[in-house]
Amino acid sequence: MLVNALFDDFRAHLDDYNDRRERLIKTSRDVTNLSKRTIFLLHRMVMEADADDDTAALQAAARGHEKLREIQRLFAGMKPELAGDRFWRYQRQVSPGLQEYTEALSFAHYLEHGSLITFDQVQRTLCDADGVPYFPLTIADYLLGLSDLTGELMRFAISAISRRGGRAKASEVCAFVRACKADFERMTPYVRDLSKKQAVTALSLEKIEHAAYAIAVRTSEYSLPQEMLDDIVAESISTFSAEDESRTRSGRRRDDDNPDDIEGLL
Repeated sequence: MLVNALFDDFRAHLDDYNDRRERLIKTSRDVTNLSKRTIFLLHRMVMEADADDDTAALQAAARGHEKLREIQRLFAGMKPELAGDRFWRYQRQVSPGLQEYTEALSFAHYLEHGSLITFDQVQRTLCDADGVPYFPLTIADYLLGLSDLTGELMRFAISAISRRGGRAKASEVCAFVRACKADFERMTPYVRDLSKKQAVTALSLEKIEHAAYAIAVRTSEYSLPQEMLDDIVAESISTFSAEDESRTRSGRRRDDDNPDDIEGLL
């Protein structure tokens, strides 16, 4: 009888573990989906205005923070599931959603302030009204989420170039991404998977630099009003983006790409 009771206890413990794990996976997926929608919302709102329109960026950030509060309510619901040391037991289930949330939050923060969100600022968004954290934010999740931000900034910079006043904004974003890459590099020995993210960041930085350099060189050859130059740049970037996407889908090696492709379009 004692043996049966012992195994019943084991079964109940395993059932509780698996049920909690499934609930956390589902919530983490919901967090990921909402975070992606927030990022799409931010991109859409800033693309509807001129690149140098700071008011549009602030409005986009405000809308983004509204969507992020929905995610924060999901995190609040996870608090009982992760009480005590259970967070570390289920960290792998929580981590993907937390990284995606950090990416969306940092993008909204950049649009609003033009700077990188700090670790403490992210952690404060994961606290209740009394300032008690729902669960701890790890340095790894924070850094990996910020590393993903550089990809969104690349898209933001490329789209900014194609709009009026966007070349200065793209140059600003390029310098910011370059600084992020340099600062994150020293962390790669200590954070698992950060080196892989850094490789993606390097590609994102290369795309921004390539587009900005080609446009700066080619536009210097024309004696045209600024408005006409902006129109030429917009058309060229649109064509370049379509061809770049086509190359990516066809699986061509980067080494085979012609580095002068975008320059030939301008």
